[in-house]
Amino acid sequence: MASLFGFVGASPTIHIALADADTRKRVPVTVGGKASELYLFMAQDDVRGTVTVEPPKGKSRLEHMGIKIELIGRIEVANDRAGRSEFTSLLRELEPAGELSGVRQLPFEFANVEKQFESYDGINVRLRYVLKVTIARQYNSNVSAELELRVHVLSYEPEINSSIKMEVGIEDCLHIEFEYNRAKYHLRDVILGRIHFLLVRIKIKHMELAIIKREQCGSGGGAYNESETVTKFEVMDGAPVRSESIPIRLFLSGFDQLTPTMRNVNNKFSVKYFLNLVLIDEEDRRYFKQQEITLWRKLCV
Repeated sequence: MASLFGFVGASPTIHIALADADTRKRVPVTVGGKASELYLFMAQDDVRGTVTVEPPKGKSRLEHMGIKIELIGRIEVANDRAGRSEFTSLLRELEPAGELSGVRQLPFEFANVEKQFESYDGINVRLRYVLKVTIARQYNSNVSAELELRVHVLSYEPEINSSIKMEVGIEDCLHIEFEYNRAKYHLRDVILGRIHFLLVRIKIKHMELAIIKREQCGSGGGAYNESETVTKFEVMDGAPVRSESIPIRLFLSGFDQLTPTMRNVNNKFSVKYFLNLVLIDEEDRRYFKQQEITLWRKLCV
């Protein structure tokens, strides 16, 4: 699959094709209800291919002031007055100013380029990588075309990954101890845990566990947060008794919307995840405890 952009009138046609388009994996992406498939690159992968330029319809020649291609890393924040910012911009000159006769194929390569951040599509922010071809023209407006790429950043197993164990409760009414096997999980991992009821003097009728994603944009007084529930499931239905233990087993592989944890990406945004344990009593009062976890993309996945 290639990205083809056609321009009518006196504009040329630009076609961007990756060298390994037939074999490179593609991943589905949905933004604003619109679904598409993007070529997937790892952080260290080279990006190479060919740009095909065709003169305007009905003409055999194209005069230009130069043709270039850029690999751009871009952050787009919905409520940011600046609109977008670039954290990476690499340029390759494909053709100096002159004249093209007929259809021309211009090879390009971005080798040994580290793509620092993972692609991300959130509530108020997007992090994107695009290949942008620009044909500069002297008397007419420039003509450009873009091909978006998807980037995943893989990580090694964390050296320190301790379990989480906490005691919470309401004095003389409720005392529980919850434990999760680790604090850091890869995106195909399984969360294992256990909830112990040490004291129960209120009538609990329901308990659920949720994964909450919290997206923070900006910093300081201008920072704002958006949270969404990735998933929630019922842990217990009915009243527990003292000394009862409830096991927890949550498979992360079923939730494609999960991403690695991102902290202060280019001073623009962060993405964090929390396990939210909620207990509901017979009067529909809610008691909850939230614990942050770290998600990462495993190197061998």
